[in-house]
Amino acid sequence: MAVDTGTESIPEAPPTEAPRTDRATVLADYRVACVSREASLLGRREVLTGKAKFGIFGDGKEVAQIAMAKACRPGDWRAGYYRDQTVMLALGLVTVEELFAQLYAHADPAADPSSAGRQMNAHFATRFVSSDGVFADQLAAFNSSADLSPTGSQMPRLVGLAYASRLYRELPELRAPDFARFSRNGDEIAFGTIGNASTAEGMFWEAINAVGVLGAPLLMSIWDDGYGISVSNEHQVCKQDLSEVLWGFQRHRDGRQGYDLHTVRGWDYPALVECYVQAAAVVRREHVPAIVHVVELTQPQGHSTSGSHERYKSRERLAWEEEWDGLRQMRRWAVAEGLAGDDELDAIEREARAEVREAQQRAWDAHRRPLDEERRAVVGLLGALADAAEDEETAAAVAEVRRGLERKTAPFRRELVAAARDALLAAHEESGPALDAVAAWEAQARRAGREEYGAHLHATGDRSPLAVSPVLPEYADDAETLNGFEVLNRAFDAAFARLPHLVAFGEDVGQLGDVNQGMAGLQAKYGPLRVSDTGIRETTILGQAIGMAMRGLRPIAEIQYLDYLLYALQIVSDDLATLRWRSAGGQMAPVVVRTRGHRLEGIWHSGSPMAGILGLVRGVWVCVPRDMTRAAGFYNTLLAGDDPGLVVEVLNGYRAKERLPSNLAEMRLPLGVPEVLREGRDVTVVTYGACCRIAAEAAEQLARLGIEVELIDVQTLLPFDRPGTIVDSLRKTGRVVFLDEDVPGGTTAYMLERVVAAAGGFWWLDAPPVTVSARPHRPAYGSDGDYFSKPNREDVFDAVYGLMHEAAPRRFPRFTR
Repeated sequence: MAVDTGTESIPEAPPTEAPRTDRATVLADYRVACVSREASLLGRREVLTGKAKFGIFGDGKEVAQIAMAKACRPGDWRAGYYRDQTVMLALGLVTVEELFAQLYAHADPAADPSSAGRQMNAHFATRFVSSDGVFADQLAAFNSSADLSPTGSQMPRLVGLAYASRLYRELPELRAPDFARFSRNGDEIAFGTIGNASTAEGMFWEAINAVGVLGAPLLMSIWDDGYGISVSNEHQVCKQDLSEVLWGFQRHRDGRQGYDLHTVRGWDYPALVECYVQAAAVVRREHVPAIVHVVELTQPQGHSTSGSHERYKSRERLAWEEEWDGLRQMRRWAVAEGLAGDDELDAIEREARAEVREAQQRAWDAHRRPLDEERRAVVGLLGALADAAEDEETAAAVAEVRRGLERKTAPFRRELVAAARDALLAAHEESGPALDAVAAWEAQARRAGREEYGAHLHATGDRSPLAVSPVLPEYADDAETLNGFEVLNRAFDAAFARLPHLVAFGEDVGQLGDVNQGMAGLQAKYGPLRVSDTGIRETTILGQAIGMAMRGLRPIAEIQYLDYLLYALQIVSDDLATLRWRSAGGQMAPVVVRTRGHRLEGIWHSGSPMAGILGLVRGVWVCVPRDMTRAAGFYNTLLAGDDPGLVVEVLNGYRAKERLPSNLAEMRLPLGVPEVLREGRDVTVVTYGACCRIAAEAAEQLARLGIEVELIDVQTLLPFDRPGTIVDSLRKTGRVVFLDEDVPGGTTAYMLERVVAAAGGFWWLDAPPVTVSARPHRPAYGSDGDYFSKPNREDVFDAVYGLMHEAAPRRFPRFTR
């Protein structure tokens, strides 16, 4: 029999026969579920009354998540989404007070350990980086990787969180004491959670396929309440049934390939407990993944505080959701089984309401206390300014600003700053200590706010790659001359030998040794688990690296060509680049992303989308070496620190000849330190990567005409010219050309802003700065297509000569027409 709701058919099946469950456990579980539900209800009211900005909650998913928590052990991992508050409460990883602190955006990690007010509510993270910046013991408790909102984005990192367990189980070098805090023989499970609608994202299917291929211990939960905001499963899922769609992933009884698939109703407490405990036991023991599709869930308050689900759900559906709410069904079952009476359960519900209300009030008071103290201080400063004002109109205006601030019920800090600024504007013709005090408070408040919300974008102290002591290349008199790829190959070989937790993977990396042979022979030497081939799946290659790095491994994730990074750029931007920052320093993933680009011919193999990358990956260092020796130095530096980094190797450099440094394994190049490749007095040319050779050729031609170019290789774009090398050059030349292969207004504009505006180079310019970039279209195929699509030697020559012609037209007459 089914209940007709107008748009879907909901089965009205009887509950599964209950397993043996003791009374104390059931009552404790019911209490946690009630506390979680009350937190959702009260949290929504706090948003609607204006105390919080936005709310999204896990109501309706409580019973299923209680069951999931029973399968979790210390050392396990979670990558989930913003409905998982009950799991976190059940595991003791978050308190009700912390739930409300995050709802109020309390910017103190002691109040909101997950994000220190940086993420909206229900985005959870445990802190596995200690205060001194190193990994803490990950086996002491359950670990939650930092949540993020973009739908499906929790999936890619699950690949690495799960696969790391396999490496810890199978690689002998990872059984050393140095890695004891990361794994117990690989017995850890990665728990994933996702809503039914988000499974329509490609990231979900790519990750599910990748984990199935890798044979990693993942237990994936799909919370299926039939909707994605207002859109029902009819428009989300083929056949409206994820279990049926997933059926092809079912593993054979005696096989290892594929998943164990389970479907269970979200209101059936005993069946849920049995399902999760049994599924997790197999995943943990056999290292095979499983999916639990939890169906017939409800969402009592709709998607979020932004709208009401009564607008899109039929009356029949709403009535069904009320009747088959998990808490109501769990209560009925407990009474029917004789485990509790109505009076007892009523008391638990009352106690839950009281507990949540008290926790909410504590969180609100803790959040408001420093703000109210600051308001009193500002009111006092404004009062003193009004009293000290010599002009009556000024005094009245400042007094009105003060009264307006006093009338506000619960002002944000930004309103305190705005009031101080309004008072300063009103009293701008005044002077004296009272005015100075208001100005000093406003400046300090703005500075402190920027520091409070801006901290932890990168590692600090000796864990930062910026603190790595540079070791420049040294050459013996009889140094070998090798192909660039051979230099890089030897550097990688040395890195694998000294770092037992170093792993590399990507398309064609393993057996082939990558398409340019930088890792040739390394899989045979170090094994297929440390140097691995992957499928064509850039998004989950990056995600795999993130998850593995969170678990103490040092992954090099290869994206075969720079253009292909666009497939994974969303994950690099939303997850990797923001991880340390959005967890307020509580988490990190020191991933090294390896790719290659520039100067190869063809639309999709020779792009240089650097400006797009730079704008999206702040939090990741970006290295653009001109040759493989420099690339090796940057890899060594990044592997010595704890920040993620991207290294873009020059495609046409693999066959170029380079002398082999005698200290290749120890060599470390500093990030953000340009190198002057050619000294000159007339024009500074700033570039990087493959363009260094082009600029050098142009400089040779210009020298024949008496023009001396100072050629600077920036070497890294993030960070950019920390010592001010380029401005120092401008002091000498007064003229600058910025050169690269990006589109007009791309990375050349970025470099121009960094030098001319941010570093003050404007004051040393004798002529307008010039940029030389690629054309606004993609690079065409063929040698001529490359020449006329990208900047070439003649373009650089013309840009420099044009500057000198304007400065001294008689000495440098017009060269071209």
